[in-house]
Amino acid sequence: MSLKLLSCGLLLSTILFSIAPLQAAPQQIRIVDQQGQPLADAVVELLDPANKAYHSKPAEVAQQDLTFRPFVSAVQAGTPVDFPNQDKTRHHVYSFSPAKVFELKLYAGKPEAPVLFDIPGIVALGCNIHDYMQAYVYVGQSPFLAVTDEQGIATFSELPAGGYQLKLWHPWQDADVAPQAVTLPLSPAEFKIGVTRQEKPKRPKKGFGNNY
Repeated sequence: MSLKLLSCGLLLSTILFSIAPLQAAPQQIRIVDQQGQPLADAVVELLDPANKAYHSKPAEVAQQDLTFRPFVSAVQAGTPVDFPNQDKTRHHVYSFSPAKVFELKLYAGKPEAPVLFDIPGIVALGCNIHDYMQAYVYVGQSPFLAVTDEQGIATFSELPAGGYQLKLWHPWQDADVAPQAVTLPLSPAEFKIGVTRQEKPKRPKKGFGNNY
């Protein structure tokens, strides 16, 4: 092998080695309540001052079995969200939240156009026909958003290592959670939110006055 080819090979290896660390392994962050119990439906947002890119991902909040699914969603500002009605009855979806005021009047199936969530904030959803139906959309600034599962785990894939501002939110939290600086990757990664636990909205039992 010539010296020139060897030099090119070493240069290529150096470039590939430099690029690889930019995409870290999946990062898991666990959220618990004040008793140390896993907390589902918590939003984890990681703000990276050096990365303000927008990454559009399909998002929807369905109406199924007379409830909103999912109960908590997290999208980056600028994301259009669909509200498909998968029930046999019609729904009237609305929000009066400052981050997004909108109304989808009585409809079945899928509305003609999604709703654009363009301002960061918390959007509380309701249904004018079924008062117990509630859900939330967390509209964040960052593309790095995740909602915890039943084990309290929020999973981020292809998350670049580095410094971030960690923001947490839960619909049942007792007080606002102050953002904090973190450096990724984190191991272990567990954070706490004080909440007053409630029962998620669910379809009422059939009975007098509840003929759905």
